[in-house]
Amino acid sequence: MAAAAAAASTSRLLLLRHHHDAAADGSNRQKQQQQQLRYSSKPSSLALLGLRLSPPAGALLPDRVTPFSYEEDGESDDHPREECGLVGVVGDPDAASLCYLGLQKLQHRGEEGAGIVAVGGDGKLKSVTGLGLVADVFGDPARLASLPGPAAIGHVRYSTAGAAASLRNVQPFLAGYRFGQVAVAHNGNLVNYQALRNKLEARGSIFNTSSDTEVILHLIATSLSRPLLSRICDACERLAGAYSLLFLTADKMFAVRDPHGFRPLVLGRRRNGAVAFASETCALDLIEATYEREVEPGEVVVVDRRDMSVSSACLVPHRPRRSCVFEHIYFALPNSVVFSHAVHERRTAFGRALAEESPAPGADVVIPVPDSGFYAALGFARASGLEFQQGLIRWHYSGRSFIQPTQAIRDLAVKLKLAPVHGVIRGKSVVVVDDSLVRGTTSSKIVRLLRDAGAREVHMRIASPPVVGSCLYGIDTPSEGELISNRMDLEGVRREIGSDSLAFLSLGKLHSIYGAEAEGYCDACFSRNYPVLPTLPEPVVELEE
Repeated sequence: MAAAAAAASTSRLLLLRHHHDAAADGSNRQKQQQQQLRYSSKPSSLALLGLRLSPPAGALLPDRVTPFSYEEDGESDDHPREECGLVGVVGDPDAASLCYLGLQKLQHRGEEGAGIVAVGGDGKLKSVTGLGLVADVFGDPARLASLPGPAAIGHVRYSTAGAAASLRNVQPFLAGYRFGQVAVAHNGNLVNYQALRNKLEARGSIFNTSSDTEVILHLIATSLSRPLLSRICDACERLAGAYSLLFLTADKMFAVRDPHGFRPLVLGRRRNGAVAFASETCALDLIEATYEREVEPGEVVVVDRRDMSVSSACLVPHRPRRSCVFEHIYFALPNSVVFSHAVHERRTAFGRALAEESPAPGADVVIPVPDSGFYAALGFARASGLEFQQGLIRWHYSGRSFIQPTQAIRDLAVKLKLAPVHGVIRGKSVVVVDDSLVRGTTSSKIVRLLRDAGAREVHMRIASPPVVGSCLYGIDTPSEGELISNRMDLEGVRREIGSDSLAFLSLGKLHSIYGAEAEGYCDACFSRNYPVLPTLPEPVVELEE
């Protein structure tokens, strides 16, 4: 996550911690930090002290970072965005091709850029990265063919709305240091990034990016521990926040998960003995790797490609598990197993609990907001004894509606993206089930769309609690001032989106679904109970040379 976002996260948590309002005088710095919440970039240029760099050819750093915002024209689907997806394969001669396929399956976790680093037969690491979808980046067969070898790691990154796209933003990062080459792919966000960077810069490190991944590489390069496993553990012991990491060297692959287990990372094995890692099991399924287990929170799994031995080390002493509950609510594909639970079963349970807690008496039909609301709506319909229908059809090829010249044309473009099935809607009292409600813009458009299609009543049901806090751990969410449930009470939100009724799954009911496991999930976006607070950077005194 970008330094600006980290600074903004620090500001938000300070406001929560001290419960004070900024006065007009002396509040400029806080306002600037809060404004920086709207910024995010993750450049991959690695101008590191002690590291030889291997940036993509022709890559240019953006000269500025533009504000983050969900497009106000209806382009956004009004959901938070996962930052990244990871895939790694070791022990297969087609490792890069398998990574390519796995990244295709994880495309929903990142659409801005994709990259693969592979180990060749000569033991040297080679990188191919590019902007766009996985199929676009590797559309030329020669690019994938240039990555032969028995081990590879891959990465997809989500576009930060409004941020300038650059090849330097695309991972995996490949660098060299005095003991050889190392590549890294990272999913997460470090909440002590700025404090670590300040200390490293004070000791002479030169930074060329605002990427928190660059800090990790600095810490590894400057560690006095031996061997590389000890360097990685030494570096990660100094990190705070969310990180799932894949490292690749000439002879080993390392899979690392932060001690709280915020972001998912799983391990599987192919029939030929090859070991695979991925952010979700759906990627393992595609490459015919059998899911074995999670990489445990605080664990480092090491695979030596020379003899395919697999070993495990404890990264840090045990800390309370805090896996991201939004992976089950929205981010992960329904055919994945995440945090040892089948995602589609979790979502069906959310919908069933929502129906028990907030039924819609007199309704005729239940429809989902496609695509992520499907299983929650199915659970709601089953528990309510109501008919389940696909009343909205999502068109996936509508392009970017903000380029249209007038608001009237943009409104028509929104209808192209979501189209009602009139025979399901007309004259009916409709229950619409969505997985979450963030800003409310999409929900209000859906309500109008259904009314225009002839719905007699529209009852909105949300299969998660109200989102009132921004994420600090690797998810793009709007600032708290943009979160509709943070600005309005339930009735205010209902009036704003225009539905006849509105209900959210309560936080207590969500916890009851998980039972004793509930304490092992991060729900800060619903509760503002942040398990890891940002570390305040020490003041930096700049001296003129």
